[in-house]
Amino acid sequence: MAAEPKWQQDFSSEHPDEWTDEDEAQWQEANASRLAPDDRQLGQILGVVSIGLGLAELLAPRAVGRAIGVGDHPAIVRMVGVREIVTGLGILSERAPGAWAWARVAGDAMDLALLGAATSSPDADPRRIAAATAGVLGVAALDVYSGQRLTASQSTAPAISVTQAVTINSPAAELYGFWKNVENLPLFMQHLESVSQVSDRVSHWVAKAPAGTCVEWDAEIVDDRPERRLGWRTLPGSQVTHEGMVSFEPATADRGTVVRVEMLYVPPAGKAGLWIARLFGEEPALQVADDLRHLKQLLETGEVPTTLGQSAGKRSIFGRTTLGRRIQ
Repeated sequence: MAAEPKWQQDFSSEHPDEWTDEDEAQWQEANASRLAPDDRQLGQILGVVSIGLGLAELLAPRAVGRAIGVGDHPAIVRMVGVREIVTGLGILSERAPGAWAWARVAGDAMDLALLGAATSSPDADPRRIAAATAGVLGVAALDVYSGQRLTASQSTAPAISVTQAVTINSPAAELYGFWKNVENLPLFMQHLESVSQVSDRVSHWVAKAPAGTCVEWDAEIVDDRPERRLGWRTLPGSQVTHEGMVSFEPATADRGTVVRVEMLYVPPAGKAGLWIARLFGEEPALQVADDLRHLKQLLETGEVPTTLGQSAGKRSIFGRTTLGRRIQ
């Protein structure tokens, strides 16, 4: 069996009987750091360094020129400084950061060419130019690495954080038992085709996807506190990557139980999959909100209301594509 996630180990030892707001914050932070890549931090560092170099070249071009051994050429140094600032701001904007990182690589090539041309200048210092050339080559290697990382990051969708809650007029024990039996989940989760129990902790899920397709995955229970919460995560190799927790908390004034779902989700097929899902009205936040509403209806009234089979006017093309199966 896979080792327990760190957030589960910490909470099991420190809070055996309760789940606090601090626990939730730490849980979200731990899961976000596991699913979200470090590329954003890399881009921020690269952007700040680029702007810092650019400001030095723009504000003190003569000092920079003498330091790198090219002599007194303030106009050229200022131009290089402007380029550094523009690319740094582009990377920090997080709009196509990979393209801006590759723009820095092109700028590094220009810097090497300028350093080579500067060796013929009468006021050039060959030793300093050689040292500056070595420094630019090192920066160029870092820029190439960053360009590859940031470009790859752009092709993957970001992890989506979903938090939804509903108050249900049922005791926590009943809600926990109903949810623990995973084969009950398709009764109120409209996007699920089926859920089958594989073992005590592992289950197999089949879900509807946009455009009439299906996705499948295996999930395991990683945190099980009877009548309090259930935590899960998908197994490696699944078509869908997500993990989360459902908790059962007493509502105020003994008015039932608050069912809270917190989930991190990476949509299939990268960003394209996310955009298509939103177009068809199947974004995870909308799904979870609808599912909890259906669960409330099912447990309080015994059924989930539906308009299927009822007469209705013909929908417009916009209605058919954006609402899809959500109106049921």
